[in-house]
Amino acid sequence: MSTLRFHAIKESLAYKAILVEEKERRSDLFGKNVFNENTMRQYLTKNAFIGVANAIQFGKKIDRNIADQVASSMKDWALSKGVTHYTHWFQPLTGATAEKHDAFFETIGHGMAIEKFGGSQLVQQEPDASSFPSGGIRNTFEARGYTAWDPTSPAFIYETTLCIPTIFVAYTGAALDYKTPLLRALHAVDNAATAVCKYFDKNVKKVTSSLGWEQEYFLIDKMLATSRPDIILTGRTLLGHSSAKGQQLDDHYFGSIPNRALNFMRDLETECMLLGIPVKTRHNEVAPNQFELAPIFEEANLAVDHNSLLMDIMGKVAARHNFKVLFHEKPFAGVNGSGKHNNWSLSTDTGINLLAPGKTPMSNLQFLTFFINSIKAVHTHEALLRAVIASASNDHRLGANEAPPAIISVFIGEQLTKVLEELEGVTKGKLSPKEKTELKLNVVGKIPDVLLDNTDRNRTSPFAFTGNKFEFRAVGSTANCGNPMTVLNTIVAKQLKDFKVEVDTLINKKDLKKDEAIFNVLREYIKSTKDILFEGNGYGADWETEAKKRGLSHNKTTPEALKARVSKESVALFEEMKVMSKIETEARYEIEIEAYIKHIQIESRVLGDIARNHIVPTAVKYQNILIENVKGLKEIFEEKFKGVSKEQTNLIEQISSHIEGINANVTSMIDERKKANNMEDIEKKAYAYCYKVKSLFDDIRYHCDKLELLVDDEIWPLTKYRELLFTR
Repeated sequence: MSTLRFHAIKESLAYKAILVEEKERRSDLFGKNVFNENTMRQYLTKNAFIGVANAIQFGKKIDRNIADQVASSMKDWALSKGVTHYTHWFQPLTGATAEKHDAFFETIGHGMAIEKFGGSQLVQQEPDASSFPSGGIRNTFEARGYTAWDPTSPAFIYETTLCIPTIFVAYTGAALDYKTPLLRALHAVDNAATAVCKYFDKNVKKVTSSLGWEQEYFLIDKMLATSRPDIILTGRTLLGHSSAKGQQLDDHYFGSIPNRALNFMRDLETECMLLGIPVKTRHNEVAPNQFELAPIFEEANLAVDHNSLLMDIMGKVAARHNFKVLFHEKPFAGVNGSGKHNNWSLSTDTGINLLAPGKTPMSNLQFLTFFINSIKAVHTHEALLRAVIASASNDHRLGANEAPPAIISVFIGEQLTKVLEELEGVTKGKLSPKEKTELKLNVVGKIPDVLLDNTDRNRTSPFAFTGNKFEFRAVGSTANCGNPMTVLNTIVAKQLKDFKVEVDTLINKKDLKKDEAIFNVLREYIKSTKDILFEGNGYGADWETEAKKRGLSHNKTTPEALKARVSKESVALFEEMKVMSKIETEARYEIEIEAYIKHIQIESRVLGDIARNHIVPTAVKYQNILIENVKGLKEIFEEKFKGVSKEQTNLIEQISSHIEGINANVTSMIDERKKANNMEDIEKKAYAYCYKVKSLFDDIRYHCDKLELLVDDEIWPLTKYRELLFTR
């Protein structure tokens, strides 16, 4: 293995940057391989274009005749670009994307063939669903599943395949993907937010949820990554001593982008432009060889599709540049992990961002309405929000020094806190003319000035207001954005729905004017949600204690956190908002807790293999070298040999101690794994893997990492942190 390590280092040092020339402006490249509005206008008949536009804008069904026209036009466009196959591109509950390619080619007899693609192939397909996670929604032998076209996300060409974004459901209609519940949640928040918007503007007909994700990742030389079985099989290093130099000098963050990495980024961004992914920002992140890219905000469904597509493309482009992309939330111990911040907002079809203050007291009251309702939604469902970001990999990141804790809180900044305190003092019931004037001019009216220089990105809060949006910072870098976006939009939709009922009740039964009713309801929300607000100062390490006093949940591990997914409140929430049935909600719990078990199980097997089959034999080999050295010293120095060989003897003893520690802990880990595997109750099995199996990882790693410092570098089998993180 040491031969492989040094061969990998030699190969990686020989790699040169693959130069990427950008010959066209990005604005000219943007969307060239997307069947977008511009392309549809060129290829579709007027009736077909109107049919698709109505489906996108108003959710109207597309009849078979229109579907045939769209399919024919899509085929002509795709063939003109050298495409040979089409696929229904979907996002099953594996966390990855899925596709089955079919050729346009079809025989017509007499030795002849044509390119064929009709409305039936566009609208629906029946892939074998038996091997996708279903959480018990259907039996394995009931393999039929359906993919159905989502016209709100445009088809695109990748390489020689026409990709059609679709939902994925079981033959019963139950959702087997991330997209279906997301579309339902977006519909729910549209209806609820539009109804509330009409208090302020009767012309609002639609509210859209927007998302801007920030994708963090590591770029590791492909040969070096290949030399590490743990990286290849688990996406992270299960052992390895920290490099003497890590991120402590803060010299990587926002630094000059290494040449090889920069050319990878250029190549990636060109691919993104062609596919209509509006990537805009790129920079070095905090840890060595860690980077980030971020796009311009988009409608949430499209943004989720684009992030999933981006992660696929990144792997392929990285291979061209002799890199491996690591999306794992914590691939290296001792340096920062990776997140995927989800920046979320709501916008009207009249062009108003509902989480941005306006120029008038009325528009600012609208802002406050949506701002405070969002906080109330998070306060009510904080445990569910924690559940939706839970995973085996994100557990390593949440609560670490560089990431938000596993306690959900909301940061709004000192100035906005003062605004809420002012509103908390609003008189109950009818307001005096003087109080109305005071509120509108000196509290609500001054919000834009308050926000101008006082917004911040608080690093200790998982959910922070950053001027005109909320940033959900706790989402993991491997996550499908559709999962947190489904929950966030659902809880806000529910809260806005309840808010409207309360306001209407005060207007109709208490004879309050609209503004008075809104102020009264918001006042009560401010009082009841104080516990969720956290400014990140004054508590330090005592925040856990303080959060417990406030009644906030603190679920440190995935098995603990996931329980909130299937609580009575969560099941009722999703059913009421028509986002997921009880069966679909419970299925997701089953799938996610099974995934947790499998991830820890794989890591346990890989760690045991590396520790016993790579580290221990290497340590024994070096120990034998030392033993021969001690024997030679005895021959030369005779009586004096104990003095001159003392350090070597101590080293032999230390190595023996660490070998013993490895073998004892690996044996215990295997025994605990066997016990866990025999458990039928999936929840008990998850807890066993979390607290019995995974708890032994650190002890095994400790002994392996100590041996890395003792054993001769020339024979150490695994590529070291200094090589993985600092090879440019």
